[in-house]
Amino acid sequence: MEAQVRSNYLRTSPLKMRRVLDQIKDKNVEDALNYLHFSPKRSSEFIEKALRSAVANFYEAYEGKKISTRDLYVKHVSVDGGPVLRRFRPMSMGRAGRIRRRTSHLRIIIEDREK
Repeated sequence: MEAQVRSNYLRTSPLKMRRVLDQIKDKNVEDALNYLHFSPKRSSEFIEKALRSAVANFYEAYEGKKISTRDLYVKHVSVDGGPVLRRFRPMSMGRAGRIRRRTSHLRIIIEDREK
């Protein structure tokens, strides 16, 4: 049994988010939440919120089954690039410099370990 969550249009770049996602891949949910809560990275806040939502989705879908967070693990995580917000700043000699603010789409799938 599995549950998933999608978070779209997160205001951080996919590259920065992948650094944190590589640390929680294939871990159990309790260890992943512990890592994310104490991580200094800004993207870990977005990932922690999404992971807590995935756990809530799992408990909502399979409410008859009593499973602790130790038995759940992160099966699949992926992040894709979203739309890029283009901004401009004045530069030297009357030019305009382009600033690209990247966004991300996050997807997390959790599953319970079969005994």
